[in-house]
Amino acid sequence: MHLIFRTLLHLFLSRRAPKLESTDVGRMTLRTLPTDLDILGHMNNGVYLSIMDLGRMDLMIRTGAWARLRAQKMYPVMASATISYRKSLQPWQRFVLETKLVGVDDKAVYCEQRFVVDGEIYASAMTRARFLRSGGGVVSVDDLTRLLEVDASALQPAAWVTDWAAQVALPSTRAEAPSTW
Repeated sequence: MHLIFRTLLHLFLSRRAPKLESTDVGRMTLRTLPTDLDILGHMNNGVYLSIMDLGRMDLMIRTGAWARLRAQKMYPVMASATISYRKSLQPWQRFVLETKLVGVDDKAVYCEQRFVVDGEIYASAMTRARFLRSGGGVVSVDDLTRLLEVDASALQPAAWVTDWAAQVALPSTRAEAPSTW
């Protein structure tokens, strides 16, 4: 909930930022706020994931995807995310959040996101998103790319992205503990 005001601010700012193509890197300059900190005084690991939502929202707004999706009552949901932390973001530290669409396959859209300070990557993440309809149901990638006028064949994920997606995919939706537990 503490990110609601930052989200509203960036909804406003993103609409006024320069437009982007779907293959461009979206960049947002942000600062680590006191509400982002954990007990150790650096950005909380979960806050990185919440701030990444802002980067994906910014990219969708600046490419025009946000308006088209909302008009069709479609919205994105995270299916998977993996993040690696290299250095801690400290209180009031400025950083750039970079967001790039790195591929689509028959089920999902993939984005890479990085937290960068003075050219150094502090954290990087890979995300996989699906799109849903407000009335229920999953939006096919074919329908999504047609709506957004994106050539899916030009956005084939790199082999390492496909490998990552295969590793993080859940075998089923049933709540069964893995045999190694």
